Amino acid sequence: MTRRQLHLNAFLMNTGHHEASWRLPESDPYAHVDLAHYVRLARIAERGTFDSLFLADGPQLWSSAGQRPAGALEPITLLTALATATEHIGLIATASTSYNSPYNLARKFATLDHLSAGRAGWNIVTTAGAEAARNFGLDAEPAHAERYARAAEFLDVALKLWDSWEDDAIVADKAAGVWGDDAKIHPPRHRGRFFSVEGALNVPRTPQGYPLLVQAGSSEDGKRFAARYAEAVFTAQQTVEDARAFYADHIKVLPGIVPVIGSTEAEARANERVLEDHIVHAHGVDRLERLLHLDPGTLDLDGPLPADLPPESAIEGAKSRYTLVVELARRERLTVRQLIGRLGGGRGHLTFAGTPEQVAGTIGLWFESGAADGFNIMPAVLPSGLETFVDHVVPILRTRGLLRTEYGDHHRTLRERYGLPRPANQHVIAPALV
Repeated sequence: MTRRQLHLNAFLMNTGHHEASWRLPESDPYAHVDLAHYVRLARIAERGTFDSLFLADGPQLWSSAGQRPAGALEPITLLTALATATEHIGLIATASTSYNSPYNLARKFATLDHLSAGRAGWNIVTTAGAEAARNFGLDAEPAHAERYARAAEFLDVALKLWDSWEDDAIVADKAAGVWGDDAKIHPPRHRGRFFSVEGALNVPRTPQGYPLLVQAGSSEDGKRFAARYAEAVFTAQQTVEDARAFYADHIKVLPGIVPVIGSTEAEARANERVLEDHIVHAHGVDRLERLLHLDPGTLDLDGPLPADLPPESAIEGAKSRYTLVVELARRERLTVRQLIGRLGGGRGHLTFAGTPEQVAGTIGLWFESGAADGFNIMPAVLPSGLETFVDHVVPILRTRGLLRTEYGDHHRTLRERYGLPRPANQHVIAPALV
C-alpha cells in the first residue's frame, strides 16, 4: 500500500508574510516587483519538491503604502514567467469571480496550463471588501451570499468553456487540408442570471483538462461552494481540533503555517521577537478595526477586544477570518497589542517558532492525526525563511517518509501530484462497461 504523502505549497508574498519583514537588513524593499526575486523563490521551492507555488491576489491596494511594500504583480502573468524558469512545480494563482469575466479568465488559465505543460491551478475567491467593489463601479461590496451565487455560475461557465474543445478536436491532416473537426467544438451558449457567454473558448483543451481548482474560505457559504467545486481547500486554523472538524468535510485540506525557525528554540523565539519589535502598532490597530467593523479609535492597545462585537452573521466581508480572529483573542485572553503581534506574521494563520525538528514535528502531527493533507508554507521572511525550511525541515520530513525526495516522471501534472484524475470532457459519452 502506498503511503499517504504530504502536500506542501510555497505561499509567496514579497519580502515575507510578516508585516515587518521588509524592515530587516537582509530584505529588499523593492522585491515585490522584481522577477529575479520570484525566480529565486520558485527554484528554492522546487529544490524542496513542493507541490506548487501559490500567489494571493485582490483587485485593490491591500494596505497603506506606509505600512509595508504595497501592491502586487498580477499573478497569472507572473506565474507564466515562472513556468519558464521551473520544470516541475505547480503554479496556483488567485483570481476573483466577483471582478472578472468567465471567458477572459478561463482563457488565461488555459494558456498558463498549456505553457506550463499541465501545472496550472486556480485559487477561487469571491473577494470581500468595499475597496475592491469601488474599483469596479460599485458603491458597496455585494452581499456574501450574492458573491457565492455569482461564483457558482462563474465556475459552471468556466467548466463549459474548458470543455468547449474535445481532446481530439485537432485533426492536423495536412494531406486532406483539415486542421480541426468543427463537430468537436461545443459553444457554451450560456444564458444565466449573471453571465451570458455564447462562443467556444479560443484555446484548445489543456493538458490537465482544466486547472486544479482550489478554494480559500471557511465560512458556511465557502464550505458549500468548496464541496461542489473545489479539489483542494486552503484554510486558516489555529488548533488541531478546529482543523480536524473542518477536515471532516473536505478532501485535500491545506492550512497555512508561518514557521519562524532557529537552530535552537531560544534562537527561534529571538527571531520572532525581532519581527514583533519592528511592528508599527498604529497600522495593526487600523487593520484590526476595519476587520472587526469598528469605528476608528475604538480599540485600546493594552485592553481586550470589546465584549459587544457583532456576530459573524452580521458580517458581509471575510466572515471566517473575522470569527477566527475573535475566537483567538477570546480563547487566549489577548490584549489588542498581543493580538496584533499574533496576526503580524500570518493574519490568522498558525504561527510557530521552533527548531527544524519542532516545525517538522508540528507539521507531522497535523498530517498524521487527520487535521490536514499538507500545508501552505508562509515564510515570515523571504527568501531566507523559505531557504531555511527547504534546507533544514524538508530533509526531516523526507527521512520520516512524509515527503517525496523527487518529483518522478509519473506525476508530471499538478493534478497527478494531487492524486486526481484528468477530468472527462462533459461532451464525450464514456463507453459503457462490459
